[in-house]
Amino acid sequence: MALIELHNIYKIYAEGEENEVRALDGVDLTIDRGEFVAIVGTSGSGKSTMMNILGCLDVPTYGDYYLDGISIKERTERELAEIRNFQIGFIFQGYNLIPSLSVWQNVALPMSYQGVRKDEQYDRAMAALEQVEIAEKAENRPNQLSGGQQQRVAIARAIATQSPIIMADEPTGALDTKTGAQVLSILRDLNRAGTTVILITHDNGIAAQARRRVRVQDGKIIEDEILEEVSP
Repeated sequence: MALIELHNIYKIYAEGEENEVRALDGVDLTIDRGEFVAIVGTSGSGKSTMMNILGCLDVPTYGDYYLDGISIKERTERELAEIRNFQIGFIFQGYNLIPSLSVWQNVALPMSYQGVRKDEQYDRAMAALEQVEIAEKAENRPNQLSGGQQQRVAIARAIATQSPIIMADEPTGALDTKTGAQVLSILRDLNRAGTTVILITHDNGIAAQARRRVRVQDGKIIEDEILEEVSP
């Protein structure tokens, strides 16, 4: 059974009006468990809208979305939040770290919404920070870190939730080339360990790091191809 299924998905703004916008226009997409998929497109192509729907941050106007065999249609906001908490780890270009919390506290925060015990939160946070090689900064505040280090913390936060899916929105967009390559290497390692990774990007070079590329244009999927696996 597919992990993710989109069937005839539409996201329409100002429907029926002169300024109607079809951000997604009849999209069908299936993603199997354990895939590493890049969704690529230029600004305004619909890729961010697709990410919001895949991540249960938004709901489609029409169509059906099944996540692990469960219909997302007509779920309440509370139910969608629970799905996000347990099923999906998010990595954003802007890091989204809380300045007043230490590094390990930032990593542990989503686990509090999962009901994880405090002592286990710390252990899992530290294990995730070790995995991305930044555990020595556990007591620092985000403003004491470089951009690349902050993105590693954001990845650790996603890892620590132990979610089956990691969704990365332009995770290298604010980083230099070398640091961006390190971040992509971490994502590939997570995928090889069994995590389903969905990478949203406008950059064809970044998209080429995935094992499958889905190209979006004008709200439609215009390309879906398997890529050769990139060497580490």
